[in-house]
Amino acid sequence: MIDGRWHAGHGAASILSVDPSTSETFASFIPASVEQVAEASEAAARAFDDWRRTSGRERSGFLRAIAKGLKERKSHLVALQVLNNGKPRYEAEIDVDDASATFEYYAGLAEHLDAQQGQPVELAEGALTGATHFEPIGPVGLIVAWNFPMVTTAWKLAPALAAGCTAVLKPSEFTTLAELVYGDLAAQVGLPAGVLNIVPGGGDVGAALCADKRIRKISFTGSNATGGRVMTAAAQRVVPVSLELGGKSPIIVLGDADISQAVEIAAAGIFFNCGQMCSATSRLLVADTIADDFTEALVAKANQLLVAGHDNPNAEMGPLTTAEQYRKVKAVLERARVDGLDCVAGGNPARDRQGFFVEPSIYRNVPTDHPMWREEIFGPVLAIRSFSSTDEAVALANDTDFGLAASVVGTDGEAAAAVARRLDAGHVWVNTSQMIFPNTAWGGFKASGIGRELGPWGLAAYRGIKHITRAA
Repeated sequence: MIDGRWHAGHGAASILSVDPSTSETFASFIPASVEQVAEASEAAARAFDDWRRTSGRERSGFLRAIAKGLKERKSHLVALQVLNNGKPRYEAEIDVDDASATFEYYAGLAEHLDAQQGQPVELAEGALTGATHFEPIGPVGLIVAWNFPMVTTAWKLAPALAAGCTAVLKPSEFTTLAELVYGDLAAQVGLPAGVLNIVPGGGDVGAALCADKRIRKISFTGSNATGGRVMTAAAQRVVPVSLELGGKSPIIVLGDADISQAVEIAAAGIFFNCGQMCSATSRLLVADTIADDFTEALVAKANQLLVAGHDNPNAEMGPLTTAEQYRKVKAVLERARVDGLDCVAGGNPARDRQGFFVEPSIYRNVPTDHPMWREEIFGPVLAIRSFSSTDEAVALANDTDFGLAASVVGTDGEAAAAVARRLDAGHVWVNTSQMIFPNTAWGGFKASGIGRELGPWGLAAYRGIKHITRAA
């Protein structure tokens, strides 16, 4: 979608849409070309002057209409998520609801933007007056990943539009189709031409978007390797970036934890979305006083999970989304076998199934210098170690290059919260599974990225501050 109209892609080669439950191709399309990225950036730049001058209340109306449109198309979008991502139906339903809720939330914030403009600032020189204004940062490039299509897009697109920015969106080449709904909805709700442009494609499209001088900011979600390239491209033009990158998140199970509760939280933290979450709590630290009983219960839970594709409506864990990720996770399992790691559950591709399925896998007493303990896997693979003191648990949890998320489980909620405050993580859950609300913050420390999404912080990422000083 460029300047309010759909166009045939001019890219060099077709992109295949694959059903990960069967590994079969169900659609193909021609992506955008580098030249079309330039056209989209030009359209966004051309539309910016008018869009930035719309009122916050007017922009709020568009966002609410998009949220309503997502709800109206929920059944179709759920089916597409199941088909293209391999998600169990209940997970796909959560995705659509989350995307809609994000647009609703930023519609609410947009309604109050106009009242925030021109706030007076008292100056030491009485003959002068000051006022603060907030300006949209400009046309922005939004690059999103394949693990939560529509959702991570909403986290970027809704605040960008609310702030008064125009946008060029590059969806992942693996899960493009669901993202195209935003183009349909833009036309349906009458969003002005050029405010939202969509350029599907691979790395060449993303690189062209990062290099385009009309784009004043890049917001990227994805791997650290690609995030580094995005940051390098932005540095060459000296434009801001927001980066939501990887994680190797810990979950700490304290000695007073209710084992059944802890098992449910731990399983959800690593097996939801087949472990394809930057926040996946893939390093589990359990108090040595309960380690044996807890591990036995968690292994039983993993072995009971129903791993299946969209042919089974009761599936609890689906396949990995892409063939590339399937190969990567299989290599991790093979490395674990060669290195003699203590596998207590799974450890293999799922037997007797086509598609990109692997078993929920758990390894015990994983050395802290092993890649399974230190590197992001992005699959349903959990590494466990025990600890003898809270200080040891916190030290092990924080001994990582990442700092995105963490979980703490313990019957004494205040004690568990005290542990949470000691963790180097952008979002910590205490005695609950990973729930993310639009009014909370999302982002991390260290190598997990730059900036925050969601909440008022997500809106601030697309606004610049202007101060006006004038004679009284």
